[in-house]
Amino acid sequence: MHLTPQQTAKNYDQLASHWNSDKFNRSNGIAQHQRALRFASQKEHAIDIGCGSSGRFIDLLLAEGFEVEGLDISPEMLRLAQQRHPNVHFHLADICRWDFPKPYDFISAWDSIWHVPLADQEAILRKLCEGLSPSGILIFTSGGVDQPGEVTNPFLGQPLYHAALAIPRILDLASQQGCICRHLEYDQFPELHLYLILQKAAS
Repeated sequence: MHLTPQQTAKNYDQLASHWNSDKFNRSNGIAQHQRALRFASQKEHAIDIGCGSSGRFIDLLLAEGFEVEGLDISPEMLRLAQQRHPNVHFHLADICRWDFPKPYDFISAWDSIWHVPLADQEAILRKLCEGLSPSGILIFTSGGVDQPGEVTNPFLGQPLYHAALAIPRILDLASQQGCICRHLEYDQFPELHLYLILQKAAS
C-alpha cells in the first residue's frame, strides 16, 4: 500500500509519544552520528530532517556547538519536540516541498526520508546534497537493497511506508551531486538497515 507524506504524518501523529517515552532507546543512532561528526570540519549550522519527538540528535549536535534546527511533517512530533527544546527552531514541513533556507554543515536524516515515495527519492537525495555547505556532512538511512523497492508494514498498529533507491543508485547520485561516500554500513545486519555518511566536496 502506497502512503502519501500527509498520510504518513497522520500515522506518526498517533505514534509520537513512543519516541518521547522511556520505551524508546535514546541511544539509537547516536554512535553512528558520532562517527559522522568526526568528519565534520565546520560546526555552525545543522538540521535534523524528520527530527521526531525524541530530540536525541538535537542534544548531540547542540553539545557539539552547532546552531540546530529540526524539520518534521508530523504536528504532534513537533509539538513534543518543541516542549523538549523550546529554544530550537523547528519547521513543520514536507521535505519534498521544503527548500533549505541556507547551507548546512551537518544534515541528519535518520530513519526519515525512507518514508518519501519511491518516485521522489532521487529528488530528495539531490536536495539534501545540495543543502550541504562545502565539506558539509550528510548522514541518512536507507534500505540496504540492490534494486529499488517499496513496502508498507505495520508498526505499533499504524501502517508505515518505506522506499529505497538501492545502493548503486544512491552512490551514483551522491557522486553526481559532488559528494563523497565516507562510510556505508549495515549497522543492524542481518536486517537490511543501511546508513551512509556523505561529505560534500570542499570546493
